[in-house]
Amino acid sequence: MRILISGGAGFIGANLSRKLLSLGNEVIVVDNLISGSRENIENLEENPLFTFYEIDINEKFDVGPADEIFHLASIASVYHYINNPIETLRVGSVGTYNLLEYARRYHSKLLFTSTSEVYGNPEVHPQKEDYWGNVNPVGVRSCYDESKRFGEAMVMAFYRKYGVDTKIARIFNTYGPYMKIDDRRVISNFIMQALQNKPLTIYGDGKQTRSFCYIDDTVDGLLKLMEANYHFPVNIGNSEEYTILNLAGKIIDLLGVEKKLVYKQALEDDPQRRRPDISLAIKLLNWQPQISLEKGLKRTIEWFRRKLQL
Repeated sequence: MRILISGGAGFIGANLSRKLLSLGNEVIVVDNLISGSRENIENLEENPLFTFYEIDINEKFDVGPADEIFHLASIASVYHYINNPIETLRVGSVGTYNLLEYARRYHSKLLFTSTSEVYGNPEVHPQKEDYWGNVNPVGVRSCYDESKRFGEAMVMAFYRKYGVDTKIARIFNTYGPYMKIDDRRVISNFIMQALQNKPLTIYGDGKQTRSFCYIDDTVDGLLKLMEANYHFPVNIGNSEEYTILNLAGKIIDLLGVEKKLVYKQALEDDPQRRRPDISLAIKLLNWQPQISLEKGLKRTIEWFRRKLQL
């Protein structure tokens, strides 16, 4: 197939591109490189089935027909989207609209990557797809949360009005190779600090929870969802729940470094509990994560070591 990936030079996009190419597909990546990196895909450009275009999807563009579109373009790191709120809102709204029109023009299937952030600081636990969320629409994180909520609404509108074959994946915390070393997300932050023998930064008391899904499992879930005859949101994540302090301890143990923690003020509107109910994905897609947190962290640490030439 000929497959278009927006945001394909980012963390998830780079991994998805490699998987799709390994399956014999033609892959076209469009990315404006605001948060993606050319370095993530530079060794793919030797492959005749791979093409990269530096394109801003907020502007109209055309790189030809596509059988499938994976819309991954977004600024997903808390630190970076708080500092780029307008860009974050535009790609979730204008960019999503442009890609949906693209899919309508070429009769493409489109998968929109949404996020667990649509649930906000949830009052329901674990989070099922029918939970409407608890989001502060004017908080500092709202640029990301609301861009994804709006994007979901736009996707459903195109499905209902025009019959575009759309899918929505609500991705929970994903980690693995090709993460940006400076994206300040918790796993990359902890690994970088531990490798440099610095104290690990804990925001708040560290008792807030997250559920971490290794990138290979996430990519597998996205591929299965794209092929499913289902048009409503599906949680893609790992249902194992860890506190941030648990995570810090695991990374410290895996690296064999001294336990050093520094506590800072909690981030505004930071969700206190986060765990997906993945029963729909299990039933609909026959999918659930296969890679344990310890195994995934070992692979990720090794990638960071190579990246830093340690």
